Amino acid sequence: MTLLKDLPVAGKRVFVRVDFNVPMEGTRIADDARIRAALPTIRLLQSSGAKVILASHLGRPKGAGPEEAYRMAPVAERLASLLARPVAALTDCIGPHAEAAAAALPDGSVLMLENLRFHKGEEKNDPAFVASLKRLCDLYVNDAFGTCHRAHASVSGLPEALGQGTAGLLVESEIRAFDKVMRAPDRPFVALLGGAKVKDKIPVLANLLGKVNAVVIGGGMAYTFLKVRGIAVGASRVEEEMVATARDILTQARAKGVEVMLPSDHVAAREFKADAEPYSIATPEIEAGLMGLDIGTETRRRYAARVESAGTVVWNGPMGVFEWPAFAAGTRAVAEAMARCRGTTVVGGGDSAAAVAQFGLESKMTHVSTGGGASLELLEGKPLPGLAALR
Repeated sequence: MTLLKDLPVAGKRVFVRVDFNVPMEGTRIADDARIRAALPTIRLLQSSGAKVILASHLGRPKGAGPEEAYRMAPVAERLASLLARPVAALTDCIGPHAEAAAAALPDGSVLMLENLRFHKGEEKNDPAFVASLKRLCDLYVNDAFGTCHRAHASVSGLPEALGQGTAGLLVESEIRAFDKVMRAPDRPFVALLGGAKVKDKIPVLANLLGKVNAVVIGGGMAYTFLKVRGIAVGASRVEEEMVATARDILTQARAKGVEVMLPSDHVAAREFKADAEPYSIATPEIEAGLMGLDIGTETRRRYAARVESAGTVVWNGPMGVFEWPAFAAGTRAVAEAMARCRGTTVVGGGDSAAAVAQFGLESKMTHVSTGGGASLELLEGKPLPGLAALR
């Protein structure tokens, strides 16, 4: 795959798939982190004389035409402010007007297409929609890692139709980070897994068991594993349909010599709500009527020590309901341990990335992924359509 810095882009119309699916409060952008993440790629293309054509989705429109709440105009306005240069915003992403605007674009300038998902052909990877996008450009760059696991028109269909494509600087950094972790990790290699459901993490566990030295488990998924070990978990979430699978995972881990760490104490509550009274439970068992919502003090200490001493740590999923202050200490403890770790620390997007941002520790990590779903599928060992189309 040609690197972006080596791509001859001067005078070319370069279609850049970005992930500008930013949180909105009315017409105001609540968080512009995703826009800022694409700036290095956009600026490199501008300085190289490319005609930059940006394309993204925003929100969940129905695909039956424009919806005012999901227009890209506010995003274009914010981008223009960050670039300190004009960014033209179109009212469609295909058609004669878009083609004329792309053809007339001066070298080094930026054009923002309208929301791709205003057309059903985007998510369906419709060949006719792909052909319409192809008429806008000469070259293709993917800088939207968060969508690389989607086989959509602008993600996989267009580069395949053009017969070429390259990664933007953001996607390139994601590829390098995960490639090192999955192919040549410094040891000991620790997988830190949490979140609500075992079901969501089984493919990751199955793929990582042959690579890691230890698996540290927290969050709601931990209670299913504790039940497998015969430990009472009270009213905590247990996925009964996953008990046999969790037992198989523990058996495989033992056979491979992989250490599996589970909570030995908890912070629990009688109700699942933000203002519920927290109860500290100093034993692995949780009494009837209480549900575990975070790992306890001793578990935090054990987990932090294991994480801090690792050569490589990959984190996907919080240790508790970190959005609620009373149940955030466990997630904060492992995040701070990763910040102290001298090895390679990779945060797999989604809630884990949100937690790191909430605790102000992003700059302390080796890599914080911009794609929760995409990073999860990489850790599962799955090929991503958006990356496969670039090769």
